[in-house]
Amino acid sequence: MCKKALWSILLVIFLCSYTQASFLDVLKDTLGAAATKTTAEGSVELGLKEALNVGVKNSIALLGKKDGYFADRAVKILLPAEVQKAEKVLRGAGFGPELDEFTLSMNRAAEKAAPLAADIFIDTIADMSFDDAQKILRGSDTAATDYLKNKTYDKLLALFEPAVRKTMGEYQVVQQYNTIADKLQSLPLIGRAVNPDVSGYVSSKALDGLFYMLAGQETEIRTNPKARVTDLLKEVFK
Repeated sequence: MCKKALWSILLVIFLCSYTQASFLDVLKDTLGAAATKTTAEGSVELGLKEALNVGVKNSIALLGKKDGYFADRAVKILLPAEVQKAEKVLRGAGFGPELDEFTLSMNRAAEKAAPLAADIFIDTIADMSFDDAQKILRGSDTAATDYLKNKTYDKLLALFEPAVRKTMGEYQVVQQYNTIADKLQSLPLIGRAVNPDVSGYVSSKALDGLFYMLAGQETEIRTNPKARVTDLLKEVFK
């Protein structure tokens, strides 16, 4: 065999060995980068879900206790608009105690209903995709709350109304409202401008308060490092 042919064979062997080694190195680097990316993506998803679960737990704990709604001016359920218009007249006519008891009863019904939201929230959070988590993480300070509201509001309303109706029965809310409505109908310029769906009103206001509280919890976690109570939250929202 001539020297030229021998060198050609050696060169081919060398190049094959080099190419194989390079390929293995590239493959190793690629797999390593993919694993790192997958871990990071998993951390983002888990971190956001953990933030939501913490926010939901805190919100329900705050609202689902005695005076959770009633003592918090930001979420307290007030008299329906048609009653508020005539409140001064009603109080002047001696209906102040009835108005106060009616307001308290509506808030008590909301406080009993609040814990019912937990399971629906938890299931919705668990079903959140990575793409959803990424969009939420890059969104506004209440992006996760907005996502949950869009996904759960109708289900929660359907769940809240029977529970609110039951609690309102215990507190005689409807009877109190009917007494006030009868008085309203006898007042000049008020007539029959009353809303008979008290349970729907209380349920929707209870949900408004719940999402308001959740939005505050989310914003706190996003903007205040002290609110990030786990290592995962600290890593994702750093």
